[in-house]
Amino acid sequence: MRMPGLKKNLANSKSREERMKMIDRGDKKLSISRQAELLSINRTNLYYKPVPTSDEEYMIKRIIDEVYTAHPEYGYRRMTTILRRDYGILINRKRTRRYTREMGIHGFCPGPNLSKRLHSKYLYPYLLKGLNIDHPNQVWSIDITYCRMKRGFMYLVAIIDWYSRYIVGYGLSSTLEHTFVIDTLKKAIKRHGAPEIINSDQGSQFTCEDYINLLKENKIKISMDSKGRALDNHRIERFFRSYKGEKLYLEDCETGHQLRKITQEYIEYYNNRRPHQSLENRTPAEYYYRKSNILVQVG
Repeated sequence: MRMPGLKKNLANSKSREERMKMIDRGDKKLSISRQAELLSINRTNLYYKPVPTSDEEYMIKRIIDEVYTAHPEYGYRRMTTILRRDYGILINRKRTRRYTREMGIHGFCPGPNLSKRLHSKYLYPYLLKGLNIDHPNQVWSIDITYCRMKRGFMYLVAIIDWYSRYIVGYGLSSTLEHTFVIDTLKKAIKRHGAPEIINSDQGSQFTCEDYINLLKENKIKISMDSKGRALDNHRIERFFRSYKGEKLYLEDCETGHQLRKITQEYIEYYNNRRPHQSLENRTPAEYYYRKSNILVQVG
């Protein structure tokens, strides 16, 4: 029995986490594999049990997060040197690369060569060099950052409008699956309309077929940072630095619920109350909507 319409509607209307909760392991008519197929869920997610993170690994990742947030231009070789020299951590380059890949830092962590031919099919040139960006929704940038908690972590995907620095969408997830990126982008497009160009790094979430097809369906031009050039996407990197330095690092969240709460609070503050000198001391919302005294909630 084939139900492509049902699969498409569920995939478009429900997040991955919501679809995971719909699995009924006691259903005698539909196998778990068939349910996963109908819900557009990778079956491995249903059986995979993550290995608990050791205290040492968690501590090292916290340090990598802080160093990378302050210096996104650092490569894994320099990061390894910093960890050894400044923090006295015995770590090799291979381990540093593995940790940063797990944290979603793709600027200096290219994927394995095994998938290079397939991966290159969805690589696109950087379109922003020399571009005159003079109106909202001309260019958006999208990226993912690692959000540490007191014990554990989540990932934040955020989308910023280059012209106004306005955060047009964001989402939090406990995994780096591409579905949470696509869900967040769909919501942003529905709320604000499609941008002319969207820029990202070359991470797997932004080079997968589903993501590329979504952009093509909405007639969005695709721009990607050059390999190892995190500063090509500096607008979103600066936002992440502000978010972490002004909010996340000060809170030390204990739960995902608390992290979601403080993230929503900060983005509302950033969009509506935090003036930018580069925006003539106006807020991103004022510049994006070209109005004053407005309050907009992003979700």
